[in-house]
Amino acid sequence: MNSLAELAGHLCKILLPIDEELFHGNPASNVAICTLSSINLLKEISNSDLMTKITLVGRLLSENKGIDALIRYVNKHTTIDTIIVCGIEVSGHMAGHALFCVHKSGTDGQNRIINSVSPDPVLSVSKYEIQQFQRRITLINEIGQTNLEKIRPFVNS
Repeated sequence: MNSLAELAGHLCKILLPIDEELFHGNPASNVAICTLSSINLLKEISNSDLMTKITLVGRLLSENKGIDALIRYVNKHTTIDTIIVCGIEVSGHMAGHALFCVHKSGTDGQNRIINSVSPDPVLSVSKYEIQQFQRRITLINEIGQTNLEKIRPFVNS
C-alpha cells in the first residue's frame, strides 16, 4: 500500500504542481495558519496584512507525511503555540481531521492515528514528538472556512 501511495503522490506532483506551500510572516508571532488544500485561501492570506500578525501560513495535504512535517516544524519552532486549521479538506485524505485526532488521542502501537478516518494515517514521528505537540499546541477548528474575514478574528484574539 505504501508504494502505491508514494506513486500516487509523485503523480499528483507532476500532474498538479503547486509551488506555494509555505509563506513566512512575523517570526515573533505565536500563531500559524493551515489552509489544508485551499490554495486560493493560502495565496489570499499570504498577500494580506495578516502576515504581520502570524508567523506563517501553509497547506496540509496528507494524513501521514504532511502531519509528520507539521509536528516536526512546530516542535522545532517553539514560538508557535496556536494553529488555525481552515480551508477545505483534501478529498479522501481528511488530513485536517487526522491532525485533530492525533492532537487529541495520539497514535496506537503501530503509530496509526487513533480514531482517524483517513486511509493511511501512519506517522513516523515519535511518541515523544507527538506528546510535545499535544502539550504545546492549541488547534482552532475552522475546517471548511475559506472566508478570510471569518478567519481574521481568530488571529486577532
